[in-house]
Amino acid sequence: MEEVTTIALEQAEIINAIDTVWVAICAAIIFLMEGGFALLEAGFVRAKNTMSIIAKVIIDITFGGIAFYLVGFGIAYGNSNGWFAFDTGITTKDLGLGLTVSNKLFWFIQLGFAIAAISIVSGAVAERMKVWSYALFVFIFCAVMYPLVANWVWNPDGWLAVRGFNDFAGSSAVHAMGGFAALASAIVLGPRIGKYQANGMLNPIPGHNLPLAAVGGFILWFGWFGFNPGSTLSAVGNWELIGTVITNTFLASAAGGIATMVYTYFKYGQIDITMTINGVLAGLVAVTAGCNVVDSNSAIIIGLIAGVIVDIAVIFFDKIKIDDPVGAIAVHGVNGLFGTIAVGLFASEKGLFFGGGSDLLITQALGVLAIGSFSFLVTFIIMIIMKKTIGIRVSRIEETAGIDAVSFGVEAYSTFE
Repeated sequence: MEEVTTIALEQAEIINAIDTVWVAICAAIIFLMEGGFALLEAGFVRAKNTMSIIAKVIIDITFGGIAFYLVGFGIAYGNSNGWFAFDTGITTKDLGLGLTVSNKLFWFIQLGFAIAAISIVSGAVAERMKVWSYALFVFIFCAVMYPLVANWVWNPDGWLAVRGFNDFAGSSAVHAMGGFAALASAIVLGPRIGKYQANGMLNPIPGHNLPLAAVGGFILWFGWFGFNPGSTLSAVGNWELIGTVITNTFLASAAGGIATMVYTYFKYGQIDITMTINGVLAGLVAVTAGCNVVDSNSAIIIGLIAGVIVDIAVIFFDKIKIDDPVGAIAVHGVNGLFGTIAVGLFASEKGLFFGGGSDLLITQALGVLAIGSFSFLVTFIIMIIMKKTIGIRVSRIEETAGIDAVSFGVEAYSTFE
């Protein structure tokens, strides 16, 4: 009997060790995505604001990380009443998730999701938001706003989790959450000086370094192979699921890039490479919710649709004069919405297109609409309050001269503007 107990303990130790290595590697890859956000957004803005956007991503990690440690994690994964929980720090209690890794490691991988969500906002407010006002919003977002949504979706007692809502790696909880916060922020901030002419015509403001943006896009692409498969939270016993998630993640991203290339070629007479970068990311965002429950062919279809939607959405927001320098709202908000609903259509077992009826589709639509509405409204209110008190927009002189030189006293490039 003692020998059996010893063997069982040794097996548990082996499982814990393997799963810990797997989750730690995925968490580190997810953390690297912040480098992707920094380079992508820096490349899509003007040279005079390069350092300011990098500063905002650093703020995402530092201010957001401390906020998520102090109260955010406890709100997300504490003892939930279905809507929220409250705890501080990293609890040692059983979270009810059947984890085979420590709560501290689980906190770290979840931190990557939280700061990814707020990093979506940094691109939409680029070139015109005050750095300390942004830091305050980051703290609020990662301390309260994102954790509440994570509670609904991933806490075992969350109201959406109980309903059977399927958001495997965060099309809603991360991307729609960040995308609709970005939308509200961009509306309150207003467009950059010179973006729209008095007659309503668009005045394009191109990014200063598209190769830099492309490298950032590739890093984010790579990071998704930690983001989605890492959401299994264990390797032992999940070898088939991990393979499915990785395959679907790649196929949707590739299809998104192809769709954007083809669509822009026939619409504009030439391939729009900058939009293609966002097309790949749109495919990734869209498949993130359902990469665990759709088949490979469905993943391709989801990616193809996302690659077209992203261009249509970018043009739409420009037409209504919502200035988003990097296309964050279209990539993350619109395709986070689409990808979540796509689960209800394409899920192999419960999807509408596979004979599963409309129950899952209704749950998916309800969930993403609740998350998007919550994110938009709360962000809008916070931004309005900050606008009327501490201010959220840099001065006209600072915006014209460049935030880097005025606020940071340094420029990204010493030889040209």
